[in-house]
Amino acid sequence: MEIGFDPQKYLEMQSNHILERIKSGDSERLYLEFGGKLVHDKHAMRVLPGFDENAKIKLLANLKDQAEVIICIYAGDIMTNKTRQDFGITYDLEVLRLIDTFRKYDLSINSVVVTRYEDAPSVNMFIAKLERRGIKTYKHTFTKGYPTDVEIIVSEEGYGANPYIEVEKPLVVVTGPGGGSGKLATCLSQLYHEEIRGRKVRYAKFETFPVWNLPLKHPVNIAYEAATADLKDVNMIDPFHLEAYGEMTVNYNRDVEVFPVVKRIIEEITQKPSEYKSPTDMGVNMAGYAITDDEICREAACQEIIRRYLIAKCDYKKGKISESSLERSQLLMNEVGRTVEDRVVVKPAREYMEFKRQSDERYENVVVMALQLPNGDIVTGRSSRRMVAAAAAILNAIKKLCHMHDDALLITPQVLSTIQKLKTETLGYDRTSLNLEEVLMALTISGTQNPEARKAAEKLGELSGLRAHCTAILSDNDEQTLKALGIDATCDPEYMTTNLYNN
Repeated sequence: MEIGFDPQKYLEMQSNHILERIKSGDSERLYLEFGGKLVHDKHAMRVLPGFDENAKIKLLANLKDQAEVIICIYAGDIMTNKTRQDFGITYDLEVLRLIDTFRKYDLSINSVVVTRYEDAPSVNMFIAKLERRGIKTYKHTFTKGYPTDVEIIVSEEGYGANPYIEVEKPLVVVTGPGGGSGKLATCLSQLYHEEIRGRKVRYAKFETFPVWNLPLKHPVNIAYEAATADLKDVNMIDPFHLEAYGEMTVNYNRDVEVFPVVKRIIEEITQKPSEYKSPTDMGVNMAGYAITDDEICREAACQEIIRRYLIAKCDYKKGKISESSLERSQLLMNEVGRTVEDRVVVKPAREYMEFKRQSDERYENVVVMALQLPNGDIVTGRSSRRMVAAAAAILNAIKKLCHMHDDALLITPQVLSTIQKLKTETLGYDRTSLNLEEVLMALTISGTQNPEARKAAEKLGELSGLRAHCTAILSDNDEQTLKALGIDATCDPEYMTTNLYNN
């Protein structure tokens, strides 16, 4: 993969900038709202080739002696089982995963805050689960008067109705599993309580995208709009920054719209003029300064926009998003002058599927996956009675990496048929085809006796970062296994069968 971003330069510049923000002024503490993905930021890694997906958590690990973490989750996201797309897990489970990750980096977990709390069974069960595992939790209700009545907001009826979160360190990182988690409200509530206690504290925001010092229509910034099409986020020139400094910077609509309110609230809390003249002033992001090759990042961002459109088409088919969200994704792809076939694995997958279907009526329902190898070669795999298309494509890919003949037998038919018999006769599954995970297990077992299978299995690690495309919607299991391998897979919005439940 071509590199267009310097991760070490970014880590150094970002750490120094946050330290400067902590030390500047006469405040005792900085509340830093962390937007986006704090760990496993796959989006940043895809649009800024070279970006370390765990750069932000490593940055905090460098500051761990000065930092503690508050995790926010919106009660409504618990109730609706909102899912993180990258991992296919719900937001409440993502909170648990975040806690484990922070502990791995020896970062201090202060607490979890359930924002806009509602007395619902699923919400209360989540809180009970955390408390029984020794995680301190707080309930914050909807802020009375927000967003128009600042006097009510900054009073005992507004932020004063929330419990104060006891913190100790000079840097308090406020994060959450996704947008709308209530991070800003938690920060402002804490500012109110700290001021009541006679402490001088400050607020800042760390949001990687949009990149404020790239042009408004730069593909990296458009890719952010594609990633948040369902939230209807729109990038725009920061009018407050332009007026204050005569400098054009990029922010997104929600930050620009809420800035006057946030500024007034901070001024009401502190009883002095705000240090910030624009939402850009509030940010501390230095990602734009670490781009080393703009053309590489532009192309990577265009590929991400295409990817997001293909995902949106499948999500629309599944009933997960509205038609307007799908149309928004298509408009963004059109804006950068691309089509789905500019993703190089799409056309080979579709062409091979059509070839098989036209050559033999037995392949009427065949599904094909195409995968691009590091050297640019395309390998394909088709579905069969033995295995799904994704499994066939992965086996063909690792054979190619091992310079084996396409007909090389890595897994004996007896092993496959034994697993199929277990699935249908013992476990009662309808489908006999083995999924990707089952085939990889069979490959690993075969490797204990077959040196060729062992050699091929050792090549699985080289598939990380590759792109793939399937002509039908992947099963949840295959999708998660491909993600575990680090393969960026997209699909056409077609189901493998007409079944509604067991698909």
